[in-house]
Amino acid sequence: MNARVRPVHVRARLQLVALMLGLACASLVVRAVDLQVVRKDFYQEQGDARYLRDLEIPVSRGTIFDRNGEPLAVSTPVESIWINPQELLEHAERIGELAGATALDAQSLRERVEERAKAGKEFVFIKRHLNPDDAQAVLKHAIPGVYSQREFKRYYPSGEVMAHVLGFTNVDDQGQEGIELAFNDWLSGKPGSKRVLRDRLGHQIENVELLREAQPGRDLTLSIDRRIQYLAYRELMAGLRKHNAKSGSMVVLNAHSGEILAMVNLPSYNPNARGNAPIEYRRNRAVTDVVEPGSTMKAVTIAAALASGKWKPETKVDTSPGTWSFYGHTFHDTHNHGVIDVTHVITVSSNIGAAKIGGSLPRADMYGVFHSLGFGEVSGSGFPGEAPGRLPIPREWGPVEQATISFGYGLNVTPLQIARAYAAIADDGILHTPTFVKGGGDAGEQVLDPKVAGEVLAMLQTVVAKGGTAPTAAVPNYLVGGKTGTSHQSAAGGYSNRYVSLFTGIAPVSDPELVATVVIHDAGSNEAGLITYAGGFVAAPVFARVMDGALRLLDVPPDNVKTWYAGGAMPAPSVPAVPSRSEPDAETLGNMIEVATP
Repeated sequence: MNARVRPVHVRARLQLVALMLGLACASLVVRAVDLQVVRKDFYQEQGDARYLRDLEIPVSRGTIFDRNGEPLAVSTPVESIWINPQELLEHAERIGELAGATALDAQSLRERVEERAKAGKEFVFIKRHLNPDDAQAVLKHAIPGVYSQREFKRYYPSGEVMAHVLGFTNVDDQGQEGIELAFNDWLSGKPGSKRVLRDRLGHQIENVELLREAQPGRDLTLSIDRRIQYLAYRELMAGLRKHNAKSGSMVVLNAHSGEILAMVNLPSYNPNARGNAPIEYRRNRAVTDVVEPGSTMKAVTIAAALASGKWKPETKVDTSPGTWSFYGHTFHDTHNHGVIDVTHVITVSSNIGAAKIGGSLPRADMYGVFHSLGFGEVSGSGFPGEAPGRLPIPREWGPVEQATISFGYGLNVTPLQIARAYAAIADDGILHTPTFVKGGGDAGEQVLDPKVAGEVLAMLQTVVAKGGTAPTAAVPNYLVGGKTGTSHQSAAGGYSNRYVSLFTGIAPVSDPELVATVVIHDAGSNEAGLITYAGGFVAAPVFARVMDGALRLLDVPPDNVKTWYAGGAMPAPSVPAVPSRSEPDAETLGNMIEVATP
């Protein structure tokens, strides 16, 4: 029996099916060749991209120490929460849960996730610098696309006491102000990088390779003495409170090296929570803000006069009758001091005497001494934003300008510049570059004849004796010297009735170790209700209290001990006799105003 012959259309269909199966098999073979051979590297990269990640290895910022090894700025480990927006959106119903765990607004977080996912982002921080325990609490929710990363946060143990010197870092641990900014490259270090393998849930399961070694930031030891810094901060605050003053600054220098031992400003701010402080509180006003220095410049004027050879400490100058009309301007002293010598111009702070002495000098010579002592240029401390001040060039001086510059008006200086100039007087005429780094002091430059510096130093000692303008600057058992200053604050169209109270001192004058400048703004009434803004009454006592503590902290032998070893008693500072009206007692001193009518 013959087999039944299939119809032609059936055979055609079977052939078509066989052809399609053949083509399918061929395409699979071609695809396999494409995947395994032709485009193997591409697909391998795509797979790796889903499971391999290059991660940054965070490094801690270098620690900042004070000169005695006490930490002033340290980096502490923290955790930051980040998300993969695209992965998180696949589980969008859990965004609210994440918002609750991180204390974020759910709607805002959802919008942010959607926006970043649309932009193709795979890494977005949502919460920075969490306590590690708090970060783990977030991760325990096991929300897909949510991860944590180790970072470091800066912490300042001394808070507002060191704020203006140290500055602060931003959320990425980069210096923004102060020493943190000035030495950012030194402190920062360089993050490393490693390649890791992650599972489908994003957990790191293996370190594949180290791409770049991490280089931690380097430590930095400052010249600042934390003990003296605290002392200066405490006493400056007490001085401001006592006189209801608005603000103040203080700088303490090593007389022989230019090292800055303390620098404080008030009001201050807490760098650990700086967002709560007005931005103007963040300026280090001891180096960024300028004042007219008033009578503290008389020591510089006298130094220029002695250097000229025209004047000696005993040379006489007539200050009668206590006022002086000069080119349509009237200058005043607090009393009619009569005929006094150059030393007493410093002792009683005579504006008239300083103006007459300064006016007798060639303008270029007087300018040369002022400029050689660092006025009119930055000090070289390297502090960010340091102001150079303003010292007009000689061709801008008329007779009146030269007279007013002689007693501290018509120029602008920073507290650091004043302290630096007095340190040169204390160190036999050698001017040093101020430094914030321990051991960073220099040999200095001889800018004054040692004999001239010594004569001015002796004059400054009379200021603190009875009959001077600052007996309140005296330090028990030490011989000290200095100069008061009280200047009007400038205002639109002239000068206001607001004052700057200043004192710069040297201790001990027998063998100078420390130089300090105190500047207090807008002193008001004291606890007795009296309005006192003279530098000798407002700023000098702050100097005295800080020096009393600092000299002992540094183990500087008292002068009476030195004298005792020599077999004698400590002599009291003496001031040559002057008319009795120029010898105010402490009560009279409170009413003294060392200002001129500009």
